[in-house]
Amino acid sequence: MDDNVLPSKLLIHLSQAAEIVRSHDFIQVFSHYDADGISAAAIIAQTLAREGKEFRVTIFPTLDDKYMEIIKNTDAECIVITDLGASYIKQFDEMTCDVVVLDHHTVGDKAKRICYANPHLYGIDGMTSGCGATMSFLFAVQMNEKNWDLVQVAMAGIAGDRQHINGLLGLNTYLLDEGIKRGFIEVMTGSLIPLGQLTSELFLTTDPYIRGISGNVDGVAKLLDDAHISREKYFTNLTDDEKRRLSSMITVKLTQQGVCAQTMFEVSRTRYYLPQWKMDAELFASLLNGCGRLGLAGVGIGAGMGDNTCLSQARELEAKSRRQTIDGVLELDAKGLTSMEHIQWFDSSTSGFTGILCGVAMQFIGDPMKPTIGINTSEEMAKISSRGMWIQLDKGVDLSIALKESCASVGGSGGGHRIASGGSCASEKRDEFLTNLDKIIGEQLSHAK
Repeated sequence: MDDNVLPSKLLIHLSQAAEIVRSHDFIQVFSHYDADGISAAAIIAQTLAREGKEFRVTIFPTLDDKYMEIIKNTDAECIVITDLGASYIKQFDEMTCDVVVLDHHTVGDKAKRICYANPHLYGIDGMTSGCGATMSFLFAVQMNEKNWDLVQVAMAGIAGDRQHINGLLGLNTYLLDEGIKRGFIEVMTGSLIPLGQLTSELFLTTDPYIRGISGNVDGVAKLLDDAHISREKYFTNLTDDEKRRLSSMITVKLTQQGVCAQTMFEVSRTRYYLPQWKMDAELFASLLNGCGRLGLAGVGIGAGMGDNTCLSQARELEAKSRRQTIDGVLELDAKGLTSMEHIQWFDSSTSGFTGILCGVAMQFIGDPMKPTIGINTSEEMAKISSRGMWIQLDKGVDLSIALKESCASVGGSGGGHRIASGGSCASEKRDEFLTNLDKIIGEQLSHAK
């Protein structure tokens, strides 16, 4: 194996992690509540179950000082952290139990005592080339080569973290290539047209969010009628001519909406079908994401482990989550975003879908030149999400650093990736946080000139 694709140093660390886990009978797993975090935790749970280990999985919406205290106070002798942890390595090092961290967010401190694997530590970009599920899967294979079937669950995590948008890179290419060879993954040609039953999917689509179509029954009907396509048709039943007509009409509407060409290219990305699950990776990710966002992450873990009852419930939750999401997007589109000098922001306190709305607003509603910030101040501590565009990163924007510094400036914490980060601070400090963040983004832009 090419060391540039799968670094030997990473394999050594994962082998060490596997030995640590094998030496314990009970393992406490902590992970994030999004699709990547849930798929990562499901991979670990399935791996431990196959090894005959007892385990417990706990899901967090974020990792801050409050949740770190919960981890510190656990009585387990072995803890595995997935899709979280990069900002708390010093604290993990101070703990006396065995700790394995499998994360992919921007590296802060390097580990001195615990076992820590993160793509960034091996010269691989954890924003684009290896997510939490990727790291969990590579760990699973180190535990037992028979776990290769779990690459399908890892693909859901990769899709959930949108690391497939511009083509798979880095560690993810290893998973794809081997997954195809082993019959676990099939490549599908991408399209602007959503998969599934067209009337339903066009109504619920937020990727792309098509103004006047998404969330609009009459708009969907008119679009299909104008394209001379039956309202009962599925994507898979469309002729090549029908696909071209409908895709062209969607392109025109998105262009009129002000959506940039890069975003449309990303929407029409390659898809990855998972034969054993009878769905593509993005739908799988959506099922898991819906469970996490609606506070039923345990159902998501069960679904990711292949439990049919959980999968059925996850489908119901996903449908509810998507309906709530489209309602939130329509409300946001109607209200618009508040524009500052270098950033744009919105209040998500009523919807709660901060991260999802932030991504949709950045690509399909707001100014593509300004990072988008979503803030939920419904509780004492505000939950913050941010999203950027590649064109912003090219101009010097780094949301990982910006969120870390701006949250810290008001007594909070933050971090993540250059293009997508999150954080928290006291809700009463919202305006001060935004002012500081706007200033930091402005400084990043000026330094890059």
